[in-house]
Amino acid sequence: MSLNHTAWIWINGRLVRWRESAVHVSAHALHYGTGVFEGIRCYATEEGPAVFRLDAHLERLYASAAVYGLEIAHTREELTEAVGEVIERNEFDSCYIRPLAFFDSGDLGIRAHCPTSVAVLAWPWVNHLGDGKLGDGARVTVSPWVKFDARMMPTTAKACGQYLNSRLATQEAMSRGYDEALLLNAAGEIAEGAVENIFLVKGGRVLTNDERSSILLGITRDSVIRIARDLGHKVEIGALRPEDLFAADEAFFTGTAAEVMPIREVDGRVIGAGGPGPVTRRIQEVFFAATAGKDSRYRAWNHLIAPAAARV
Repeated sequence: MSLNHTAWIWINGRLVRWRESAVHVSAHALHYGTGVFEGIRCYATEEGPAVFRLDAHLERLYASAAVYGLEIAHTREELTEAVGEVIERNEFDSCYIRPLAFFDSGDLGIRAHCPTSVAVLAWPWVNHLGDGKLGDGARVTVSPWVKFDARMMPTTAKACGQYLNSRLATQEAMSRGYDEALLLNAAGEIAEGAVENIFLVKGGRVLTNDERSSILLGITRDSVIRIARDLGHKVEIGALRPEDLFAADEAFFTGTAAEVMPIREVDGRVIGAGGPGPVTRRIQEVFFAATAGKDSRYRAWNHLIAPAAARV
């Protein structure tokens, strides 16, 4: 992925060139992580660029902002328009989109309530773990870092500072040659990957956990639950233990960055047959058909980016 191809961003109600989008070093969020964000994908379709599950992502952005007392002065409609403007002005067919709301410069006390700035940027993107892993599967390790508990910070909010936990886990996993980390929660149950939710497949059943396991309720997770049920699989939602993972027929991560990523092995122990299983492959196929606008069942998930003239 590279930011070199991004020429324009949207900030506080207007499009500006990349070099004009500076934030002051005294911004509260830089010191304390007081910001919230979303990661959204835009996919190329036959009808033009389409943003996947934009409404759901914006709903979560506003919910996360409310948790941290960030007041977003722009409506959902205005941010929807901003997303379209950024994609069109940068001439992207497909990209990753990052709406961000954060406490800007004003006061550096921990109790300060600073002005909220809002930005939307986008850039070209490849899969978080590499497109090759979509076919081969990822090598994963259980992290020595524990996922923070909902009593410590709200795990269902997507806040900037909370990702230090994920950063530590990813750094440690990569230092040992693994593709990704898997975090357990304080109870020793499976929480999630560093930036992904997790699913297991056992006997045709699709298993995943919920917010009680200290996870972010992912938009891709929600999409995959719907897809799995539409494919006739029973989806069971509840706590998962490491032994459930090692006994699974298949396992995969889901996330905006990872999409639907098979898990090949965990700490050297092969999961199932050691590659993407039939259930994972079929869910992948339907997911990518949905993002490409080729499955009529999920057309409502795609927000087509109309040319500026058509949006006026």
